[in-house]
Amino acid sequence: MAINDEALDVIFRSARTHRHWLDKPVSPALLMAIYDLLRWGPTSGNCNPMRVVFVVSPEAKARLKPLLASGNVEKTMTAPATAILGYDLDFGRFKNVLSPKSASFASPDLAANEVTAFRNGSLQGAYFIIAARALGLDCGPMSGFDNAGVDAEFFARTAVKSNFLCNLGYGDAAKLYPRGGRLSFDEACTIA
Repeated sequence: MAINDEALDVIFRSARTHRHWLDKPVSPALLMAIYDLLRWGPTSGNCNPMRVVFVVSPEAKARLKPLLASGNVEKTMTAPATAILGYDLDFGRFKNVLSPKSASFASPDLAANEVTAFRNGSLQGAYFIIAARALGLDCGPMSGFDNAGVDAEFFARTAVKSNFLCNLGYGDAAKLYPRGGRLSFDEACTIA
């Protein structure tokens, strides 16, 4: 069953990347609801390598601030929440929960596991944005930060590596930039 056009507008067509935020908090329950939705999206072998740190407290924001590119400081510090989306290189430790019948869940080859974790963690990051939008939040996904610094500060003593950041909240639509273009089907796709 397909979802209706209104839902497609909320998730894709009318959704925008926000840089300016209204002074309205995002509750822990809403952050939990994002994860509860996105976790059902498919990943290869059901590996589920994405890990998230939700940065909301002033203390956590102070830890993140020096690791941001200068153009990302204000929009991140004023966002009600910032998600650090990472991928766990040791996702295989959850095999018994996630894929007990799979013989090839994780590889002994660490480089192969890194490719799997990054690819599927990125896929789950897209689910994250879709889930947040479906729940009424605006998103501001971005690169432009010191990955090694974020890993040391927020994922120390783990096998998790940062992928991207996503500011969350209620965007100020009056401060949106004009929408950028998109490639047409013929410019981006072929049917073989």
